[in-house]
Amino acid sequence: MASKLLLEIVTPDRKVLSQEVDYVGAPGIEGEFGIMANHIPFLSALGVGNLYFKEGSKTHYIFVSGGFAEAVEIDIARAQKAQEKAKARLAKAQDRIESARAQAALQRALARLTCKDAAQKAGTTTH
Repeated sequence: MASKLLLEIVTPDRKVLSQEVDYVGAPGIEGEFGIMANHIPFLSALGVGNLYFKEGSKTHYIFVSGGFAEAVEIDIARAQKAQEKAKARLAKAQDRIESARAQAALQRALARLTCKDAAQKAGTTTH
């Protein structure tokens, strides 16, 4: 089991932070929540307040005013099935909308597989 998780903070303009941390605390719209390594998949809207993360004995703070927080773990078998399904959908697409949906599904599947592969090569895990 991994003892750290990858925290990525992204704005519409750029990636602000990409760092392995021990813990993340954030202001959800329903109250503060915390995430540690190996957390169950989770999605929450962010409220206004301080997002903080712990790295060893240090605590870092970042102000947030909305957005979303997501904790995911990548299932390789599921991602491979999704990739094959998306390729089949893309081959059968009859119009631009179906084609766009299939292409988006394929991109998500490929991104999951690429992420998991990179983490394995680096000797870490994805979250």
